[in-house]
Order: sequence, then C-alpha cells, then structure tokens
Amino acid sequence: MIGVLEQHKKGEGRRLRAAPAVLCLLLGTGLAGCGDMGRFQTATAPPTVAMPKPKPAVAQTPATEKEHERILASYGGTYDDPRLEALVSKTVDRLVAASDRPDQGYRVTILNSGAVNAFALPNGQLYVTRGLLALASDTSELSSVLSHEMAHVLSKHAAMREDQARQAAIVTRVVTDMSNDPDLTALALAKTKLTMASFSRNQEFEADGLGVGISAKAHFDPYGAARFLSAMERNAELKAGKSSLDPRAQDFTSSHPATPERVQNAQAIARQYTAPEGGERDRESYLAAIDNLVYGEDPSEGFVRGRRFLHPKLGFTFQAPDNFTLDNTAQAVIGVREGGSQAMRFDVVRVPAEQSLGDYLNSGWMEGVEKASTEDITINGFPAASATAKGDQWQFKVYALRFGSDVYRFIFATRQKSTESERNARETVNSFRRLTLEEIQAARPLRIKVITVQPGDTVESLSHRMAGVDHPAERFRVLNGLDRNAQVKVRDRVKIVTD
Repeated sequence: MIGVLEQHKKGEGRRLRAAPAVLCLLLGTGLAGCGDMGRFQTATAPPTVAMPKPKPAVAQTPATEKEHERILASYGGTYDDPRLEALVSKTVDRLVAASDRPDQGYRVTILNSGAVNAFALPNGQLYVTRGLLALASDTSELSSVLSHEMAHVLSKHAAMREDQARQAAIVTRVVTDMSNDPDLTALALAKTKLTMASFSRNQEFEADGLGVGISAKAHFDPYGAARFLSAMERNAELKAGKSSLDPRAQDFTSSHPATPERVQNAQAIARQYTAPEGGERDRESYLAAIDNLVYGEDPSEGFVRGRRFLHPKLGFTFQAPDNFTLDNTAQAVIGVREGGSQAMRFDVVRVPAEQSLGDYLNSGWMEGVEKASTEDITINGFPAASATAKGDQWQFKVYALRFGSDVYRFIFATRQKSTESERNARETVNSFRRLTLEEIQAARPLRIKVITVQPGDTVESLSHRMAGVDHPAERFRVLNGLDRNAQVKVRDRVKIVTD
C-alpha cells in the first residue's frame, strides 16, 4: 500500500459506487573552476589528454516528467544502491557505445519493487526493478534486458505504445462513465489493460534481434537473452495460480511474453554472433553488486506474510480470513476469497478530526449505504463505526476505524450475505491491533545473500537456508539459473534469500 497511506493528505478522489462489479470497487477510489594553471606549465608542451565525451542528454517534457512521477508512485519509488547504480550505468554506457545510435541518451531508474519488470519511455528513460536484478544471474543477462528496452526506444515501439495508452484511456473513461453494466465495464477495463500490456509479436521479435546484436557488439554473452527469458518463464510458473490485481506485481512476462518461440529465436540470433560460452558474462562483479539486495516486499511500506498484513512503520497489523489471498497493491490492500465470492479492501482515508466516523460513512462517498444500519463501535480500544450497503450484485459491510490521526477503512464485499461472510468481516476487523515493539524490530526485509558452495552442499541443503519464500528448492534453482536436474559445484557463488 505504497502511496495510499499518504493519500488522505491529498483528498478523497472519486466516489465509490456499490452498484458496479467488485473489480471496480477494489481498483477505484498517483567542477569547480581550475584557477590559474599557467604558473605550473613547463616549457615542453603537455601531452594531449582526450576528454571524455559528455553523455547524450535525455529529452524531458512535462508529459514524460509526469509519467516518471506516476511510475515512481506505482512502483515504490527509487531503490538507492550506489553499487547497483554504478553497475547498471556502466552496462548501459557499453551498450550505447556499441549501438547504431550512440547519440540517443538514456537514463536508468532502479525501482523499489520486487516484481520482475523493465520498461522504457519513448525519450530513453529506462526502468528496471530490483526484482528483475535479483532474478538475473550475471551482467550479460542484465544487458539483454537493457538492450531489449533500448531497442524498443530506437524502433519507436515505446512511442507507438504511448499512443495506444492514450486511446485506451479514452475508451476506459467513456465506458466507465456511460455504462452501469458491471460485466461490460469490467470487460472493457480488462481489454484495455491487455492492449496496454503487450507489444506486438513482431515488435518483440524485432527488439530481441536488435537487443541481442547490441549486447554482442558490446562484447557481452549474447546468449544471456535466452537464459534470462527462460528464467522469467520459470519464475512465472512459480506464480501460477497467484493472480495479482497490483500493476506493480505484473512481471516482465506480462508485457514481454517469454514464449519458447522467443527463447529459440534469441538463441538463433545469438549463434550469428558467437558460439555458446563465447561472450562475457561478468558473473562475479554482478553477484557482488546484488549481494544484500532487498528481495520481495519492502516492510517499510507494509507487507503480506500469509494471511497477515503488517505495517511496521505505522505500527499496526490485521489478519484476513481463511481461504483469502492478500495482495498489497499501490492503492490498497486487497483480499479475495478462493472462488471469488467474497473480497475485501483496506485503505486509509481523510476524515476531519471533528467529523464522527458514523457521519463519514453516511457522507456520500459510497452509494447504497443504509443509513439506518450505521453503528458506532469500539475495536480493540479504537473508535470505529460500521454500516452496510447494497448494490445490484454485491452486498457490502463497511468499517471506519480511527488509529491515531489516521482513519482506516475496511470494505467487505460478498455476492450473497451469509453467516460466514458476516463472521469473516467481523473477525478481520477485530484482528486489527498495534504491533508490539518486538514485532516491529523483527519485521526485517528479505535479502539476497551471495554465498560460496562448500563441500557437502546440495541444492536441497542450500534451499533449506532460504527464508520467507515458497517452493524454496525450485526458487533457488530459478534464482541461480540452474536447470531442474543441475547440481551446485564446490566454490560456486550462489544466491539465497535470507531475512
């Protein structure tokens, strides 16, 4: 819940409707001078020193600046790590020098997101998440991603997609404003998101070809692209069945499908440049740069562990019901029950100190609220209020709870009101409490730790040292680029996830 916990400082935004589909409910509501050197000159002429050429600038416009700020807000801001920034910058410089357009400027931002993602703006602004950096196994794999995105810029693909985005936004706005049919609205939203998510097949293959060529000319191992595409595909398989409503969690594979055909194509292109193992991987330098990298969610912004959401910085926690999957999105914490018959949303809202919570629930921010159902209550010592609301297809139970100077909102949606849905809502709200000092101190982020394989170590034994991840053995293999039957070797440097 990155930006939303500050959202109350910026106002409420749109009203929330009870009538449209629950999808709309969940996602609705952004050098110094050199001085006089003549005194130190000798009679002989000084040697000529070649001054480094300045890097090409990245053109900025109000539109690109606005989009940059939107991306930072959606992806947790920047991830500040001088070693990583130096590695990425050095890699980009090599790629630019090897490209056919060394005059094109690029600026790379590392995003503080555990998602595996990278993308580009038409002006050469590149973005790469720390989640992608954690998945890559060497600099050649990183170079394959950066050169692929550079290729999209050079081929004007990013500009074409920006035009698509504008058209999709218009369609979405019209449908949302004009239609009360929840199925039509949800379908239109889904279609425009899919349109936005994907480059065309030809654009992807063109970017693959250009990207592999740029990497090869920069003397990186051109097979890095095929290896990383395979790693992304395996990483996506580990997420199978875990649908996410959060755009931050959408992986690179969502917009750059890592199909077997693309892997084979990348391998074929690489063979035009060098034999396997013929290029530079720069694995040791890469692993040194990502050692201690934050992995997964950043606890400073709140995080999910199983069915529990914890926010150490703000000092609270709550637990979702059985069979619910929690998702910490940029707008709110979203919970969906297995099967989709129930859902919940948790966020923060702006309520003046002088306004009662009951009055807030009845103030019109949500349609269909039954005013007679409004009740002032206390939850674990915190003042709160509850109310019910009805829509055409969903029924809602809403709670507002005052915690310090903030007001938090629980919205529970069910297709059919039942004893279970009532109990789920009540038990979730009643689980909201302060975190203890010990819990806050223990809420450390997971990190990538690079270790050396010792005699007797195996994939299985090393994966047992992994903390806070599911499918540890397979995740260890994916993180380290190991095939399903490959084994580690003594003195190998490998990545594990620790807390």
